[in-house]
Amino acid sequence: MRFGGKRVLSDVSIEVPRGRIAGLIGPNGAGKTTLFNVISGLLAPASGRVVLDGRDLSALNTFRRARLGIGRTFQRLELFTDLTVGDNLRVAGEIRNSWDPPWARRRRVDAAHEAGRIMDLLGLSELADVNVALVPTGQARVVELGRAMMTRPKVLLLDEPASGQTEAETRAFGGVLARLVADAGMTILLVEHDMSLVMDVCDHITVLDFGEVIASGPPEQIRTDPVVVDAYLGSAAP
Repeated sequence: MRFGGKRVLSDVSIEVPRGRIAGLIGPNGAGKTTLFNVISGLLAPASGRVVLDGRDLSALNTFRRARLGIGRTFQRLELFTDLTVGDNLRVAGEIRNSWDPPWARRRRVDAAHEAGRIMDLLGLSELADVNVALVPTGQARVVELGRAMMTRPKVLLLDEPASGQTEAETRAFGGVLARLVADAGMTILLVEHDMSLVMDVCDHITVLDFGEVIASGPPEQIRTDPVVVDAYLGSAAP
């Protein structure tokens, strides 16, 4: 991926197995969000492919990738701020229902019921009727996760979902992610600066620096990799 003459991503290759949580970490400006934008179709790379379940998505636009199963949250919150928490999820459910052709309407879900189920799962039920603009940032990020889940994605791209959360909220959030994988078979690619969360929930971690992969492996390998420690983690890595 290039912006003008500057190469932002170079030979970056990541594979996320089904039903796993993979982490993507690195310093600010390393190219993590840019990679998310390439995967979700917001940016067109100079070369390379995005493949989901063996299907090459590289020529598809953003909404077609979403319909095939790529969901995401954003580093900067992108919620419907004039709606309640519950309505944010219900709108996503209605949009998801509209994707099915007329002959497949039987696959539609009850958006209100599904929103209630997901809010229960995420601990948002008490906020269902609260305008999302009044919800603290940490919880608003959980709302964004819930809205993404309403589209029934195969893969969730989470961009700094713990930003703005308290330590207790982050621990609870890690438990939610683990349950999504264990109970629902979700596949997650996580960009996050909270290393405790990353090391606790991720099965595999890829490290970017200046748009290149400098390390890739399980958490126990990454936390002691001298190149990663020098470039990003520092001596106080958890």
